[in-house]
Amino acid sequence: MAQRAIREYDGKALFSKHWNEYFDGFNYPFKSVLVTSGDELREKAKEEAYSWLNEEPLVAKPDMLFGKRGKNDLVLFRVEKPGDVTLEDAAKWIDEKQSGEVELLSGQKGELTHFIVEPFTPHEQEQEYYIAATTVGEDDVLYMSAEGGMEVEEGWDEKVNEVKIPITMSDEDIEKAVRENIPADIPEESKETFADFAVRFFRFFRDMHFAYLEINPIVLVGHDAHILDLVARLDDTAGFMMREKWGDIEFPTAFGMEEQSPEEKAIAEADSKSGASLKLTILNPKGRIWTMVAGGGASVVYADTIADLAGVEDLANYGEYSGGPTTGETEFYAETIFDLMTRYPDERGKILIIGGAIANFTDVAKTFTGIINALQKWADKLKEHNTKIYVRRGGPNYEKGLKDIKEAAERLGLNMEVYGPETHVTDIVRMAIEAK
Repeated sequence: MAQRAIREYDGKALFSKHWNEYFDGFNYPFKSVLVTSGDELREKAKEEAYSWLNEEPLVAKPDMLFGKRGKNDLVLFRVEKPGDVTLEDAAKWIDEKQSGEVELLSGQKGELTHFIVEPFTPHEQEQEYYIAATTVGEDDVLYMSAEGGMEVEEGWDEKVNEVKIPITMSDEDIEKAVRENIPADIPEESKETFADFAVRFFRFFRDMHFAYLEINPIVLVGHDAHILDLVARLDDTAGFMMREKWGDIEFPTAFGMEEQSPEEKAIAEADSKSGASLKLTILNPKGRIWTMVAGGGASVVYADTIADLAGVEDLANYGEYSGGPTTGETEFYAETIFDLMTRYPDERGKILIIGGAIANFTDVAKTFTGIINALQKWADKLKEHNTKIYVRRGGPNYEKGLKDIKEAAERLGLNMEVYGPETHVTDIVRMAIEAK
């Protein structure tokens, strides 16, 4: 499972989009706006759909994939006069917070670029609850507490009830397990409402393919549900089949990290539309050794071996193409790698590792056809950069795949050595580095 964090705004929008399907009988007054500046907030307030920005007291905070915003003094909320933040107050506060670099208590540093603004929700402390779900191994776990807010982590074992839910458990047994584990300190008159919400919350978590989903706190006033703070990560391996339900969801770069390059974003977009796994991280765009590795485990092994034998500075990228990608998907992935590796010269020449272990079900001949198509387009550029290519692969139709790519290299005049499963999985790294 590949977990990818989404913004709080997008998580709440997902709830709103599917609310009637999963939470019929509960009311969720979804009012939320995501902005990048005070001026954008002011412009939003002119639109009819966001007229509430002018009419209701507000709360503003960064929406940048980090937590403990309250403890970092990054929530605009007036303790002395709750509910007294106006549109102009929020706009000025946003402009102030994005005027320079911010350092969190954790030591992370970066600039604040995205903010979520919502109406202030008046409520009592005892109306705040905590609920979350995540995947642990082959099972899911539901967490529930009668205490929500920043201090829930203090004394976690005493405050939070954990319900382990095996993937094979029936809906009837899930509901029974949840109801049997409702925190005892939830007021008696609220237990049935909370239990009903918790059962629906878990079904929403599982059906929407979340890897992690936390509401802290959720305020329940009768059957009115107010999601005050939310953290969510989606299982992006399900993206290809969840596009309609998720919509045009964004997977932003975490606070303090460099933004993805256009090529990394393009591969991520292709990955989201595919049942296969396509991953790419550029470590050093001027690096000498580039990899095109089939399999997540193999990608780690190859990266570690290259770093050990050649040094981290020579490792240009990290990634994988696996899970049975189509010929076209493999061709696109290969062309992206070839484009990146031929942008900067290296007097030593470039090395391309086309590696992998032994595939279980990926048709090696089919994926190699995609690589061959890309090689035909980029052969001249690869030769211009004095590229030495090493191939090692096994799995279904590997003999044909290796035969085809070797013939293509000879036809195109590429410097390539081709090996099958008889060669140790990382021997081609040693061969490439030791070659004169």
